[in-house]
Amino acid sequence: MAIGYGPRTAATAVALTATLGLAAASWVVAVRQMTRLMNGANMGVATPLGSFAFFVGLWVPMMAAMMLPGAAPAVLGRAHAGGVRTVPMFIVSYLAVWTLVGLAVYALYRPHGSIAAGAVVIAAGVYELTPLKQHFRRRCRETFRSGVEYGLCCVGSSIGLMLMLVALSVMSVAWMSVIAVLVLAQKLLPAKTAIDVPLALAIVGLGILIVIGGAGHISLF
Repeated sequence: MAIGYGPRTAATAVALTATLGLAAASWVVAVRQMTRLMNGANMGVATPLGSFAFFVGLWVPMMAAMMLPGAAPAVLGRAHAGGVRTVPMFIVSYLAVWTLVGLAVYALYRPHGSIAAGAVVIAAGVYELTPLKQHFRRRCRETFRSGVEYGLCCVGSSIGLMLMLVALSVMSVAWMSVIAVLVLAQKLLPAKTAIDVPLALAIVGLGILIVIGGAGHISLF
């Protein structure tokens, strides 16, 4: 007996393909821009952000690359509830929230030393253990009608990890990949103390090592 595929299944397939396809294309764009800027060198905590136009042109594809794979379940939920035509606005408004985060980063960022970088990393690790982090992480696994509302919850969940990226080397493809994997895992997998606590302690430990030993100890990234 043939299996029928209804409009809802078709909407799911289209939404998933569009979301992951946009994420993949964004990875290509972001990596090319970062590689061109750094010219094979990693300046770490001393990395400049460049002009405003350049930074925004890099930050938006970075956020699409890092955040859209983990947002796929929310995008599919929106497609189920409102149809595939509601997906583009959901994605655009979701990325708009992360774009605003980027504007704040650009306004506040300054090339800094290892002590400042280590302090931010320590704070990011501590944040992973807070009830606020856990609240937003749970909310990120829910279904939302608005990409803005979903984006705000995901910022609350991932802001520590993103500040860690900014502190260590915002233009590092390697660190971008590491943080993207952590963000994806936390969005798709339920919280587990046996995993989350060691991860948070490892982040705190990394921050302490950076403060003590200097940024040169993380030059691999």
